[in-house]
Amino acid sequence: MKVLDVICWVLLIIGGLNWGIVGVSDYNVVEHIFGYGSWLTHLIYIVVGLSALWAIFQWNSMRKRV
Repeated sequence: MKVLDVICWVLLIIGGLNWGIVGVSDYNVVEHIFGYGSWLTHLIYIVVGLSALWAIFQWNSMRKRV
């Protein structure tokens, strides 16, 4: 795998775990660490969202490499 693919998947896993915790316990780890509504919290959500877009567009090429 390319380094960017690995970074993308790590961010997606972290984001998924965070939303799982939000769903189960209504506790947002990202907002707890970086502050509610802070620019850094928004930046983290944007980067995770961009990782999801990257994964969508790279799905076929990643599937062929495995």
